[in-house]
Amino acid sequence: MSPSTLHPEIHRLEEAGLLTVTVVGRSRVLEVDTSHPITNPLTEILRYLYGPGVVIAEEFGSIPEMELLLIFGSWAARHRGEPGPPPHDVDVLVVGDADRAEVYAAADRAQERIGLPVNPVLASSRRWQTASDALIRQIKASPTIDLTSAHAGRKGSEH
Repeated sequence: MSPSTLHPEIHRLEEAGLLTVTVVGRSRVLEVDTSHPITNPLTEILRYLYGPGVVIAEEFGSIPEMELLLIFGSWAARHRGEPGPPPHDVDVLVVGDADRAEVYAAADRAQERIGLPVNPVLASSRRWQTASDALIRQIKASPTIDLTSAHAGRKGSEH
């Protein structure tokens, strides 16, 4: 967005009390005013429309031989309302016979769009079904966001 387009929008957000502006030298530092009553609902709307779940579904959704696509770990836990520090990455599980290079390329694209590291984990269908290792057992016992069908235009479900 051009600065001439952005400036009036920033001014509106500042007037509405959603942003605070601090002048540092010739620069203006913008911050969200987290005390504003609509900050949390607006954040949820933006996360739903543009957040990691949407980006992960878009970037991973076209990978062939993928049977299951989950977000797990701290991002899924915070999304479900579990207390803790803000997540610094997004953990993604891909189950099936997906090509490793395609999975990592999707993670790189998603990471660039989200601005957070995206850590993919690949698991065969057998590994997922038998849950013979600790990581799979932990993922199954923890909050996840199922994005398997989200790329087909349906909202992912939460577990």
